[in-house]
Amino acid sequence: MPITIPDDLPARRTLENEGVVVMRETDAVRQDIRPLRIGLLNLMPNKIRTETQFARLIGATPLQVELTLVRITDHVARHAAADHMATFYRAWEDVRTERFDGFVVTGAPVELLPFEEITYWDELRRIFDWTQTNVHRCLTICWAAQAAVRHFHGVPKHVLPRKAFGVFRQRVLAPASPWLRGFSDTFSTPVSRRTTVRRADIPGGRGLAVLAGNEETGPCLIDDPAHRTLHMFDHLEYDTASLAEEYARDTRAGVAIAIPKHYYPDDDPARPPENTWRSHAHLLFANWIDAIYQSTPFDLAAVGTPAAMRRSA
Repeated sequence: MPITIPDDLPARRTLENEGVVVMRETDAVRQDIRPLRIGLLNLMPNKIRTETQFARLIGATPLQVELTLVRITDHVARHAAADHMATFYRAWEDVRTERFDGFVVTGAPVELLPFEEITYWDELRRIFDWTQTNVHRCLTICWAAQAAVRHFHGVPKHVLPRKAFGVFRQRVLAPASPWLRGFSDTFSTPVSRRTTVRRADIPGGRGLAVLAGNEETGPCLIDDPAHRTLHMFDHLEYDTASLAEEYARDTRAGVAIAIPKHYYPDDDPARPPENTWRSHAHLLFANWIDAIYQSTPFDLAAVGTPAAMRRSA
């Protein structure tokens, strides 16, 4: 089944050229089913690329999904066109009375700042709390995952001696987890961050479970069932060229940065990188959306009620 996105969203043409089935809004309303409603709070600078990355993965699942793009209310995106934001995004304050089957919060390039110095930290904390009453299941990515475990559990982040940058093998630590259904014993993920959370800081007795990780980069996936949230600290959503673009950008700007590890063949930036994570990215998102579909109430207004939360446990 297809994903439903605005007819004029730039991601539409890219996805259609890749063979992803994208439904027109006018056709979707005629189908006698309730699509899953997924919100995407996009904190990344390149809005269009990030929209495309997540829509690609969400749209590959066998269910009809309605994607809603959300922004921080009072934060002005410096790297996105104002008309794009006005046309396709809704402020969180405008959707806070609504319900979502799923909600994704992306990373953001602010990881070296203390959380309290982020201009939208207070609103993000309110959004995290809102997901507990208005969202059936949540997925946080990279910095947002660090922010969420800090907000909900007081887990600190730590600055790494050097940026974790490249493609790293993650070991599956909980093979029976429904989020990892069909996963190999190890899988690759793109990593691009200067901070990490440490497994030793994860509190016991709260139900948190590290599902996969790497000794050098730390946890990759943490399940947080009490908050119906899956935290992913890496970037399975990345395109093949995402790390190459980051490397070229920083090199042009004179930023000291190493060649991304395990990314270019023979560590040669002149050779095109190979995507070794795409299949597991699709599998993770398929598992997440399937879990939503299996447990979310048919009546969207019932999302967040005690009965719906018991069903999702």
